[in-house]
Amino acid sequence: MVKSVLIADDHKIMREALRSLLARNRAFTCVGEVDDGLQAVEVAKELQPDIVIMDLIMPRLNGIEATAQIKSELPKTAVVVLSFHAPRSHVTQALQAGATAYLLKDAAFDELLTALKVVSRGGVYVSAEVAKSAGLGAEIAGSLVDNLATSHRLTKRELEVLQLIGNGIPTKEIAAKLEISVKTVETHRKQIMDKLGIRTVAGLTKYCIREGLVSL
Repeated sequence: MVKSVLIADDHKIMREALRSLLARNRAFTCVGEVDDGLQAVEVAKELQPDIVIMDLIMPRLNGIEATAQIKSELPKTAVVVLSFHAPRSHVTQALQAGATAYLLKDAAFDELLTALKVVSRGGVYVSAEVAKSAGLGAEIAGSLVDNLATSHRLTKRELEVLQLIGNGIPTKEIAAKLEISVKTVETHRKQIMDKLGIRTVAGLTKYCIREGLVSL
């Protein structure tokens, strides 16, 4: 059965290249493409693709949060992360959000096809290059260990609050956007700071930029 694929990447040339490459393979078909995280969530809900190829650093909503929202709404949709970078924080957070594959953008198309086939069967694929770059150990390449949580793992809500802080959103606006109280936002902020060992909002913003949680 042909698997439907949605491409989410803010670089047009990357979307066109992926669409062209997928067109050469009868096992997969591109059913849509989007250039930001919010669109990725909205179009995925509409099209319900078998697979989403997801960039991590995109406007409006990063790929990690987009992945979490898509998996929440469409648990059967597989998310394949295709990124230029693979620091440990990106890899672990993407997998924790529900991604089922992680590859670098300089990977050969044959490897992407392998990852697409693996996730189509319900498996998880982590390329050897990603495992090495993230310091996860070569033994997990092509598979996934059960516990990838780090000592400072953030919850989904904490990641949401952190990203909004990183985008310069005031506390009251964060509370309104997430439909929680100002006090709850402040509690989340304190827990985030404690987990990350950061003491200031400016420090949290720098962390978000460094880790690719916000788009400059």
